Amino acid sequence: MSSAVFPSLRCFPPVINTDTEILILGSFPGEASLAAQQYYAHPQNQFWRLLSAVLDDDLVALPYAERLARLQTYRIGLWDVIAACTREGSLDSAIRGALHNDFSLLREQCPVLRRVCFNGKKSGQQAARFAQAGFETLLLPSSSPAYAVMRFEQKLAAWRGIIAPT
Repeated sequence: MSSAVFPSLRCFPPVINTDTEILILGSFPGEASLAAQQYYAHPQNQFWRLLSAVLDDDLVALPYAERLARLQTYRIGLWDVIAACTREGSLDSAIRGALHNDFSLLREQCPVLRRVCFNGKKSGQQAARFAQAGFETLLLPSSSPAYAVMRFEQKLAAWRGIIAPT
């Protein structure tokens, strides 16, 4: 095992506003995302492709800033459960010293927020906390290229629940 010390990494600011009804929480940005300073920037990550299919809107074809703006027109926000950590590589299993984001002001910042969706098991560990706070929760199969046990179509079937009525 290496004794190298990895720098503390920080997540991106939330993409939310007072109209956000649905929040998708990832665990923490991977190396490609951190390098690009963009949510889900790894070319093999299926996040943008899955949301494009769910919304029937080609988000993949849009420049990044327009993707985020378009998501907000659907009242969908993005954030991560982990605010800062150390990690070698991009795997959630390599996260050490995780500090979680402060979600205490979420109801104030997003007064119409009703559903919190978790992109993968690591972020999904926080689902009970959000359910206890009165939010609908949905655990999604990870869009990460590291989660290859499900085909795209199988993931998409679950991801359609993001906008499904309850």
